[in-house]
Amino acid sequence: MRIGDAAAAVGATPRALRFYEQRGLLPPPRRTRAGQRDYTLDDLAVLRVIRHLLGLGLTVEDLAGIADRLPLLAVHPPRPCDPGAPGEPAIVGTAVVRRRIEALDAEIERLTRLRDALRAGLDPAPRHATVGDHAAGAAPDTR
Repeated sequence: MRIGDAAAAVGATPRALRFYEQRGLLPPPRRTRAGQRDYTLDDLAVLRVIRHLLGLGLTVEDLAGIADRLPLLAVHPPRPCDPGAPGEPAIVGTAVVRRRIEALDAEIERLTRLRDALRAGLDPAPRHATVGDHAAGAAPDTR
């Protein structure tokens, strides 16, 4: 399957597929005699895993660290990580997931502080005109 068809099949662009290959998430696919990339069904399964994990909030850098295990996820669909389960290593790697959760928590805290600071800067009560103020849009009395 050519790159355009493969990209469409997984909801990506050809540029994204080349990027995944460049970053080591996907091994280089076989090539046709004309030198075009030729994706297999196994390649598509790995691409779907990549797209799914990116959609969950993992980064390309996160996935690059576990790229050798991505084909395993294509064979054994992801299950909830249970770091306490004896003898059952998580394919994605609990360390990667924990680091990403910590990064998300830090970002949530940062955004919450930003929101609170913006909210504090808003005047919660409308300003009432005082005796010396002129009504908005009204011309001052020049008599």
